[in-house]
Amino acid sequence: MTMKKTAAGLILLFSSLSFAQGYEQAKNLLDLVSKEMKSKKNIRFDFAYVLENKKEQIRQEMEGNVTLAGDQYKLSFLEAIQLFDGTKTYTIVPENEEITISYPEDEEDVSISPSKLLTFYEEGYGYEWDIQQRVTGRNIQFIKLLPTEASDEVKYLLLGIDVDRLQVYRLIEIGINGTMTTLTLKSQEFNVTLPEDYFEFNAAEYPNYYINE
Repeated sequence: MTMKKTAAGLILLFSSLSFAQGYEQAKNLLDLVSKEMKSKKNIRFDFAYVLENKKEQIRQEMEGNVTLAGDQYKLSFLEAIQLFDGTKTYTIVPENEEITISYPEDEEDVSISPSKLLTFYEEGYGYEWDIQQRVTGRNIQFIKLLPTEASDEVKYLLLGIDVDRLQVYRLIEIGINGTMTTLTLKSQEFNVTLPEDYFEFNAAEYPNYYINE
């Protein structure tokens, strides 16, 4: 065996070991975050959302908030309220006085719905250990998520985790077309006291709204 072939073999071996270690590191951290999030009765957070495509000279910045409890959620975003009671999704648009009722199976993209936002990575992705950054005094470790099935839209995602608090801090999606969307969790509250009917839809609160079901 020539020296060149030996060196190539060693490089390949070390690369494989490094990849395996990176995968295990990423998976272990994600498992800890998932366990921490599932230990909470509910979670409420404000977020900033940025959509950017430099080639098309597009940049949009928006804000919203969401409350999660198990599969149920209440989301305020883009001047609309979306409520999921565990069975149906109610999208309430005050500007149009319109409410659309749908079921999860009717929705085209439920892979990262609000109820799955903090745990979506558990299925359908390969993991790679990526960069670590210091952000406003917090240690943020990024994990690269690679879809295990080919996607026409998503190239990969970067999930930023606060390693000290075991909380999701930022989610970056890199699209095939060059579009980058960034979701940053600005504040988080846990085990908030909520009314028993917080996730229930009450049509009586919207007497003049058109309901599309």
